[in-house]
Amino acid sequence: MPRKHEPPYVVRPSTAVLTRGFDPRLSLGSARPAVFRSSTYVFTTPESAQRAFEIALGKATPEPGENVELIYARLNHPNAEILEDQIVPLEKGAAAAAVFNSGMAAISTVFLSCCGPGESFIFTTPVYGGTHHLIHTLLEPLGFRPIPVPAGDGAALERAIMGAKDLRLVFLETPANPTLTMTDIRRAVEAARGAPQGPLVAVDNTFLGPAFQHPLELGADLVIYSATKYLAGFSDMLAGVVLARDADLVANLRGTRAILGNILQPDECWLLNSRLPTVTLRMNRQSKNAQRIAEALNGHPALRRVLYPSLLADPDQIRIRDAQCDFPGGIITLDVSGGRVAAFSFLKNLRIARDAVSLGGVETLACHPRTTTHSELDEATLDAAGISDSLVRISVGIEDWRDILRDLREALDGIRIPPGPGSHPV
Repeated sequence: MPRKHEPPYVVRPSTAVLTRGFDPRLSLGSARPAVFRSSTYVFTTPESAQRAFEIALGKATPEPGENVELIYARLNHPNAEILEDQIVPLEKGAAAAAVFNSGMAAISTVFLSCCGPGESFIFTTPVYGGTHHLIHTLLEPLGFRPIPVPAGDGAALERAIMGAKDLRLVFLETPANPTLTMTDIRRAVEAARGAPQGPLVAVDNTFLGPAFQHPLELGADLVIYSATKYLAGFSDMLAGVVLARDADLVANLRGTRAILGNILQPDECWLLNSRLPTVTLRMNRQSKNAQRIAEALNGHPALRRVLYPSLLADPDQIRIRDAQCDFPGGIITLDVSGGRVAAFSFLKNLRIARDAVSLGGVETLACHPRTTTHSELDEATLDAAGISDSLVRISVGIEDWRDILRDLREALDGIRIPPGPGSHPV
């Protein structure tokens, strides 16, 4: 029996993700959520319909504990509600979540909700190719004012935040894709809080979250995921998630989502929900595998360097890593001697790892960012960001690390560069 004045017991995230947000009595006693494919929902009374629309349109806010009835699956549906409730415990500091039908849908909705034509936003570079394409082919022509800042340059980020006019959003991708350069989240947050406009800080946390990096605890307002990656984990679905400390920010995103129609569908919500209990288990295995492999490959004669958080040499990057990352994660970037020809030869030699884009799945994947994931960037931008022809990004899976290491070593040992002007054997 609890003692007097003893605080209520709060379960840990690994338990909450399996127990909150779902009542079996509402699904005929099913131990796990069912799939609700209905497009429209029946109101109990006209008054409940009126109330549901008032809240959906932002004219009213729900009372604590109020059961607001569903309207239409473009706005919300049971599987989205269950998923959004159950994913919150995985993100330290989160109060609410919104789910989307892809990572790019989540990112697009954040930009469109937080900024408008004539207003500015800051983003770190390099940034994922799809995000770069969104910024320069859609947002910029619409009158949004993007301000790029090199990842990891805290002083430049502070200057940009203080000097920007009508600044509404600071968008960080850390570690950067594919260079793994880290940006100091807390420093960015402190600069944003000191800026006259008080811009929001959003972090694309796909590479290290939710297991190894916790932006909301560092003061960020929004954390964004391509849930296609580690959250789903099996390379078999698309999804996106945005979480926040302030539930009102999430409500605003849901309003934009209803207009854009990019909510995650019931079947995918059900599938992603089933993956949540194993996210931390899978990410821990992938990080342990990647660290062993990266450190074993470091110094290989076919490599100029191995880019991986545990192998950082720059003191400021080490400081940032130690301050905001619990573990180094499952992504390694190899800088192969011999440029594109050598990088392509390496990829062709792989037997276990697959030459494919995306990341975070249980299988090991490898790709050449300059000609695939970041090929939408022009050459000057690629060069400035350090995305050279010699880089190969590897997403380490959950296979036995010794098998992956052997595969990568044999692929490196087997690199062949055909004779020609400027070529040399590796």
